[in-house]
Amino acid sequence: MKKIAIPVIDGKLSAHFGHAPFFYMYHTENNKVVKEEMETPPTHEFGVIPNWLAEKNVTDMITGGIGPKAVEILNTNNINVFTGAPVDEPGKVIADFLNGTLKTTANMCNHDDDDHEHNCEH
Repeated sequence: MKKIAIPVIDGKLSAHFGHAPFFYMYHTENNKVVKEEMETPPTHEFGVIPNWLAEKNVTDMITGGIGPKAVEILNTNNINVFTGAPVDEPGKVIADFLNGTLKTTANMCNHDDDDHEHNCEH
């Protein structure tokens, strides 16, 4: 099972990871959503939100933009980070991600293997 987080503002994926007032959490099995939750993150301070996501057992995070230190903290906590995702409704973002059609600009996985697809399932 995976738990995929998407930062959301005004009903769409947030272009700025740390500024999102909500995170949609999608629990998935076999590339299908089995549970969806909306969570309110803690106050935006250095390192707080990435560590909060780790405490929530998130495995993957899809966002528009994010700073390198946040990516480092997420990866250290075994969370794969997909950046540059389009500002769209979270339901469409998760569907495209699970179908393998989501366009992102960078895939920052929690390992050193550069030869992999965006889902980091090896």
